Amino acid sequence: MAYSLDIRRKVLSVREKEGLTIAEVAARFDVGVASVTRWVKNIHRKPQG
Repeated sequence: MAYSLDIRRKVLSVREKEGLTIAEVAARFDVGVASVTRWVKNIHRKPQG
């Protein structure tokens, strides 16, 4: 399933503000742990171009 940019930003924002683990924030927003892991990983990658 593809998630909107808005939900990805919200999930990552809540995770950072509340200090939640990936599993905790995934459960709260009913998204996959693998999806959140990928989003976190992509945040730390250098932009291409």
